[in-house]
Amino acid sequence: MSKEHSKNPLSTLNSFEWGLWLFSLGIVTISFLAMPERDYLTLVASLIGVTALIFVSKGHVLGQILTVIFAVFYGIVSFIFNYYGEMITYLGMTAPMAILAIISWIRHPHKKTKSVAVSRVTIKQLVIMVIISVGVTIGFYFILKKLDTPNLIISTISVFTSFVAVYLTFLRSPFYALAYSANDMVLIFLWILASQQNKAYVPMIICFLMFLVNDIYGFINWRRIEKIQRRR
Repeated sequence: MSKEHSKNPLSTLNSFEWGLWLFSLGIVTISFLAMPERDYLTLVASLIGVTALIFVSKGHVLGQILTVIFAVFYGIVSFIFNYYGEMITYLGMTAPMAILAIISWIRHPHKKTKSVAVSRVTIKQLVIMVIISVGVTIGFYFILKKLDTPNLIISTISVFTSFVAVYLTFLRSPFYALAYSANDMVLIFLWILASQQNKAYVPMIICFLMFLVNDIYGFINWRRIEKIQRRR
């Protein structure tokens, strides 16, 4: 990344991205204020999360830094509701992988577009990803079962989609966003179940709805960035 790019990440956002970011922040905040029962950690996690996704969609390393912070807050929220799968996944997998992604993205900048260099996943990398993802998911299933995790099957599916997403993010592939979109849909359902017991978690549903919108944009934008980089 150039020094200018690193010092002023907000200057990289176009008008649509500003609108998407502010809209996401607004919807999350409004949903939080509309609830009679409020959990402020949920609000903080959600606001950090949607901000992280805007910069991840730009291929900016700040997005990964914010992802680490989001993982910590989200892990705490998940622990409070006994969603141990989410807690372990984000604190034990998403956060460390985001740290590795930070290193990878810093080491692989695209000199002309001021973003991370987009990469194509090889067959070998894909095979390794599938093998590791299946192994991690099976291992997590038995751990979560031992912990009496609520909604065990859904939590296990979330582990799989999360791992694929963070793996592809580390590899700098545009398809990270599709994997995260799948994870978003799983988590929307997971937090719908949680909110039936405690309305304070409704903002988490809205949070992941906004995540879904941002991840869809992330895939579109990374494909656009990829095409630009191929021409330069």
